[in-house]
Amino acid sequence: MSEAARPASDSLGPADGGNASPSAAGEKRKRGFRAPVTILCFVLVLVWIAAFFIPSGQYELDGSGSPIAGSFRYVAAPLDFAGRVQDLLLAPVNGMYGIQDRETGMVGPFKRGTMFGSVDVFLFILSIGGFMTVVFATGALDLGIHHLSYRFGERGPVLIAILTVLFGVLGSIKGWSDETLGLYAMMVPLMVALGYDRLVTVAVVTVAPFVGALASTINPFTTGIGSSKAGVSIAEGMGLRLLLLALTMAATVAYTLWYARRVKRDPAKSLCGIRAEDAELAQADARAPEPLTATHVAVIGLVFFTFALLAFSIVPWGAILNSAAVDPYTNKTINSPLWWELGWWLPELAALFFLMTIVIGVVGRLGEEATAKAFIRGIIDFTGPAFLVTLARSVSVVMTNTKTIDTVLHAMEGLVAGASSVVFVTLTFIGSLPLSFLVGGGAAGTALTMPVLAPLGDFAGVDRALVITTWSAAAGWLRLVLPTNAILIAGLALAKVGFDQYLRFVAPLMAILLVVIIALLLFGALL
Repeated sequence: MSEAARPASDSLGPADGGNASPSAAGEKRKRGFRAPVTILCFVLVLVWIAAFFIPSGQYELDGSGSPIAGSFRYVAAPLDFAGRVQDLLLAPVNGMYGIQDRETGMVGPFKRGTMFGSVDVFLFILSIGGFMTVVFATGALDLGIHHLSYRFGERGPVLIAILTVLFGVLGSIKGWSDETLGLYAMMVPLMVALGYDRLVTVAVVTVAPFVGALASTINPFTTGIGSSKAGVSIAEGMGLRLLLLALTMAATVAYTLWYARRVKRDPAKSLCGIRAEDAELAQADARAPEPLTATHVAVIGLVFFTFALLAFSIVPWGAILNSAAVDPYTNKTINSPLWWELGWWLPELAALFFLMTIVIGVVGRLGEEATAKAFIRGIIDFTGPAFLVTLARSVSVVMTNTKTIDTVLHAMEGLVAGASSVVFVTLTFIGSLPLSFLVGGGAAGTALTMPVLAPLGDFAGVDRALVITTWSAAAGWLRLVLPTNAILIAGLALAKVGFDQYLRFVAPLMAILLVVIIALLLFGALL
């Protein structure tokens, strides 16, 4: 496996969307789409300006901290112009480690309350970067990927289909998202070696889980919390969600395979281009690989063990098997946890990668100095994608500190009130798009919106479970192209794919998914 497979700056650095030539890449950047950090800064300023024209307001909260439908009232703007300017300048800082005050709800670096920023995601991504770079420094994963690509040389579509379905199902049952970032260092060289481009990797690693999440079946962080807030069982609406999952995953697999075959037959049709190091890697991996040594096997085994433990440790088994409640902030089962439930989340996972870095260094016989240098190099390479996550979070900071999120939610409440079932579902889907942009479609956003939206379905004769499915589908669909989707932007940066190139790739799939989603939601409304 060549050096191009390693997750250093030559392979998995910041996304530039260019080809091998530095001059060509520079010209492409000037003429093409802006860098992800520029896009996020533009969105941040745009939302900040919009907040001047949206009146401040808030709902009354019940005992669990959820908004009460019909209790909205307008309030005085909490910030003057100088305060808003300061809030804009501090937004990236608050997106990193801002604290939300328990009483006022305001976010700031020196408040007392709940962590609002994404520092946990930031450190998690850095720990992945250090871990994967040390793994590649042993040479074991390079060789292992070479063996895998050689074995699947003529069966690449089978591997793509299996991994797409696997990641999609993981997204559906437990919101597989942050964890996928660690897979890019392995999947990019594998897909390139099989003759595909980096967009195929993005489709498998990031698009598939997001498609799975839009049809959340027993996902405790959306369907679970949504069901709890709506006062229904997580099993209600399961049949429609399973059908939605099957159809959307079938469309995703078919579209990804069509694009992959197209690129393999004619690399010139790649939407992101074939880099020089990618072409060299594909040619090098066409040769028979060297045998794996015992050390190689041990290192590869430890890598798979680490990711398997990650997947097992973060699942709130009590929420899935016993319908227990889940904390939307820590993602832990609040009551009735099962005895084998570890209850880990990003802080524990970061510690896991730090620890396994040391273990890999020892088992791989790198020595202290080589392990430390590789670890630091990995942290440096992954700092850019990690920062994008915190910058994306800063948009929510602005909306929270201007108290305009509840106003938008109230507008959504007025939009759907009194509508017929078909109109209600259609308007709920449409209204959920901007709402999920502002509050996010995950656990926290669902916990905020469902207490207001679910009861409105009663007046339109729409089952509350369908309201949850509509919200999840809308938020999940938009998440596929949302520039403030931190995991998407970080994944594109790791894959070195431009956002504009990704949009051209995913646009046809978005259209197909939209038709499937709307058809099934209207079918559910008519039942």
